[in-house]
Amino acid sequence: MRRLTVSAPRMAVRSALPWPFRWAVFALVAGFCAAISLWAFELGKDIAGVDHGSKAQLQQLQFENETLKARIEILTSERDQAQSVANTADTVLTTAKVASDKLTETTRQLMLENQRLKDDLGFFEKLIPTVDGNAGALAIRGLQAERLASGDLKWQVLVIQGVKNPVEFEGRLELVFAGLADGKAWTGSPVGGALNVKIKQYGRVEGVYSPPAQTLVKSVTVKVLNGQTVRAQQTTPIP
Repeated sequence: MRRLTVSAPRMAVRSALPWPFRWAVFALVAGFCAAISLWAFELGKDIAGVDHGSKAQLQQLQFENETLKARIEILTSERDQAQSVANTADTVLTTAKVASDKLTETTRQLMLENQRLKDDLGFFEKLIPTVDGNAGALAIRGLQAERLASGDLKWQVLVIQGVKNPVEFEGRLELVFAGLADGKAWTGSPVGGALNVKIKQYGRVEGVYSPPAQTLVKSVTVKVLNGQTVRAQQTTPIP
């Protein structure tokens, strides 16, 4: 029989549990602790009223956010409509201004054309009377002269041949202005003297004469010359 001495190793007796059973027990204890902790946490929130208030506030914020988004969409739509109306108004105003400017320019052109036609009508009305004397003789019609604001004299004259298909006339047109200068009789002519003219059926000649200062012009005389021969002559007063 074997003896045990004092120097022999000590021995401990332990109850041996299988490791799956150990894990099951550990999981059961951990789950129980977690359930107790969660229950205590929820109980604390209910007592304090934190969870109920947070949910209510969250729902209120969500409602306000949706309301704000809807309002923003309405305002954006109204802004777009207002911008569209403004753009349309700008386009209408621009178009109206362009049309007004064109109308003003057209009116001005028509007034100028009307005045020109009136001048031509008055000028050519003098063609209606028949030419005195022999058929085919030159005649002066429509001699006119007017004072301009500048003091110059604007003149025009119409020379006609009173026959059908006349031979073209080539000659000179001479103007002589008469009046007073320093209380004495005065006459003057445009610089350059007589004007060369060619007349088939009729010809209109016009120009502007600048009299000397301190001169009062009272009349103008026009002569149509063929060489040194006067073929037609007319004098008209200047009002």
